[in-house]
Amino acid sequence: MDSEEELEYKLRGKTLQVYLHLIKSGTNESYGVREIQRALGFKSPSIASYHLEKLRELGLLTKDDKGDYRIAKEVNVGLLKLYIKIGGFRLPRFLLYACFITSMVFTYLLVYPQTLSLHNLFALMVSFSSLTILWLETLLILRETRLRPIKKEVKNEST
Repeated sequence: MDSEEELEYKLRGKTLQVYLHLIKSGTNESYGVREIQRALGFKSPSIASYHLEKLRELGLLTKDDKGDYRIAKEVNVGLLKLYIKIGGFRLPRFLLYACFITSMVFTYLLVYPQTLSLHNLFALMVSFSSLTILWLETLLILRETRLRPIKKEVKNEST
């Protein structure tokens, strides 16, 4: 197994869920074990700690002196292959395709006269079936990777 295949094999299940969550929450932020536990609904902090340490051992996270974790390296494996990064945003690839085809169909509807010719009906059928498939795939990807944002705790230091 080459290193990317091995990484993809190890980066799945809850470990992938933790990694996706950290990437979506912000690559410049650091997060503690309890924050990850609460955000992902794990029953105990030890589960979150196990997956964070696994990600650290894979070289994807670093751990600071306070015990907080930060993204060290971004990789496109598993579900992450379905996303594209534009600026600071991560968008599903299908979303870009769906928006492009939607704009093309609307342009077609506005520019060409709409008659009941066989050619026009076939073009509309192909267009709307393509739109339906692309938008459904986009929604499935978003639902599959839907995550709650991590709420940073403000630590009260009273003396």
